[in-house]
Amino acid sequence: MLDTAILAFTTLFATIGPLDVAAMFAVLTAKDTAKARLRTALRSTLVATIVLLLFALLGEVILRSLGISLAALRIGGGILLLLIGIEMAFAISSGATSTTEEETQEAATRQDIAVFPLATPLIAGPGAMGAIILLMAGTDGVFLLQIAVIATLLLMLLLTLASMLLATHIYRVLGVTGMHVISRVMGVLLSALAVQFILDGIEQSGLLGN
Repeated sequence: MLDTAILAFTTLFATIGPLDVAAMFAVLTAKDTAKARLRTALRSTLVATIVLLLFALLGEVILRSLGISLAALRIGGGILLLLIGIEMAFAISSGATSTTEEETQEAATRQDIAVFPLATPLIAGPGAMGAIILLMAGTDGVFLLQIAVIATLLLMLLLTLASMLLATHIYRVLGVTGMHVISRVMGVLLSALAVQFILDGIEQSGLLGN
């Protein structure tokens, strides 16, 4: 159970990226009052929580109804996470865990940024959605392991909320270089986890024979 929680924490920390969310939050709410920043942070976290919980609880069922096997999910999801890990390690922005340039420009002109771009795609982005489905599928239906994954998800969302509320202080302490170092380390770890997902999927598919 502890191993599952550690795996979930590492994967979700990399795909949600609380520090990246905090940096974008600080930029987008720079002119807001403290009360407005708190309201925006709470709303965005609530929306992202609902989205990710839906994917956690119903994602595998939806995929099964589409005829997608668990092995295919692990291989496909592993490839997606590997690309995200490479993106993080080389500090490349593709929109999988952050906003694209067009999305950032649109967000700058919006009055309410809680749902877009904060809740999605910053917090509940494609990487986080794919990761939570993979993590839940990896529990093999064991209830306690599923609880561990969901509890870790909620903990990560609380950490993300805290990082938004403390965004200015975090940015001042770590600086751009410090945040990039953490992001790159997590990118390397995520890449390794992604490769493991792919290998598990290939083994489960029976492509390598007995």
